[in-house]
Amino acid sequence: MCDVVLGSQWGDEGKGKLVDLLCDDIDVCARCQGGNNAGHTIVVGKVKYDFHMLPSGLVNPKCQNLVGSGVVIHVPSFFAELENLEAKGLDCRDRLFVSSRAHLVFDFHQRTDKLKEAELSTNKKSIGTTGKGIGPTYSTKASRSGIRVHHLVNPDPEAWEEFKTRYLRLVESRQKRYGEFEYDPKEELARFEKYRETLRPFVVDSVNFMHEAIAANKKILVEGANALMLDIDFGTYPYVTSSSTGIGGVLTGLGIPPRTIRNVYGVVKAYTTRVGEGPFPTEQLNKVGETLQDVGAEYGVTTGRKRRCGWLDLVVLKYSNLINGYTSLNITKLDVLDKFKEIEVGVAYKLNGKELPSFPEDLIDLAKVEVVYKKFPGWEQDITGIKKYEDLPENAKNYLKFIEDYLQVPIQWVGTGPARDSMLEKKI
Repeated sequence: MCDVVLGSQWGDEGKGKLVDLLCDDIDVCARCQGGNNAGHTIVVGKVKYDFHMLPSGLVNPKCQNLVGSGVVIHVPSFFAELENLEAKGLDCRDRLFVSSRAHLVFDFHQRTDKLKEAELSTNKKSIGTTGKGIGPTYSTKASRSGIRVHHLVNPDPEAWEEFKTRYLRLVESRQKRYGEFEYDPKEELARFEKYRETLRPFVVDSVNFMHEAIAANKKILVEGANALMLDIDFGTYPYVTSSSTGIGGVLTGLGIPPRTIRNVYGVVKAYTTRVGEGPFPTEQLNKVGETLQDVGAEYGVTTGRKRRCGWLDLVVLKYSNLINGYTSLNITKLDVLDKFKEIEVGVAYKLNGKELPSFPEDLIDLAKVEVVYKKFPGWEQDITGIKKYEDLPENAKNYLKFIEDYLQVPIQWVGTGPARDSMLEKKI
């Protein structure tokens, strides 16, 4: 059976830390979508590990790790990230596997990423792409012109000729689309000819890999990247990523049936953040927002961009839960709220004086909603040293209880600091 960790807001909720905690007792950790646009940080002792494309389960020396078929792979970044982890003491080459069906990200995808964003932007507002080539790669995948891992690593000489043909055809189509841009296809082809050999030992048939693990009753954890509000179908479109970041992406990105899913853990930051443009109803463009940003160190792991900050939005979370069906929640960064005398929570949206029944799909409406807030007294004390849920201040427990009752989903973990052991577990 598989347990799944998913982001429930706009990303950056702290999924990697929960994955790390759960990986102590699992056999397989799998990524199902996205690429090196993700950013999961895990702190072990005094060592900080930044994961982008590779599964966070690599921190556990007994855990096998799979980059699934729904992930798009920039091979130079794959090896750069692997080498960075190895430099920090992780021995993980024999525990890391890549799906043969995963699509490849090329440098020209990255070069055209910003060009595509400029083309799509309206009113000088950008989509907020990381520039990693993720969107353009999913576009070529959807248009059936993409190139997969098996096209590269197949040792048959005929396969390499087909790879070159498909690659040059893709480059030509991008140049026709965007005009001439600085790029050397011969140089990249030469690099990928070397990658044929270096990547091949990692490649597996991921469908067989996953189903053999399921049949053997192995404990499997799926690590979602990004978050539900960035989902290509259900997020704040078009200010989204290009993959299915919800529970549906788990199934299609790994080739497993719904009946194999046991638990779905929703990771929720104790307030709300997002990166890039798009409506953000509970955003606080004031001292509150600045405090959340500074105390929470709200800077992107992948891009370094400042995150926009605001109060917790339960309308977003209720919508997120409708789609993903969380069995329990992990509330992260509760300690960031330690010094607030008063804390607010968004509990409803009003448009033209009428309360909306759900999260609106139209961003014109979303930008105009009035948020209905409920106020809570803060606890105004340092909770970072607390080791048991029961020992949290009463006001903190009341805040968490309200979230549970509103969403009708139990809270199972509460994060109270950046360290690996700063996670309180509550019996549910």
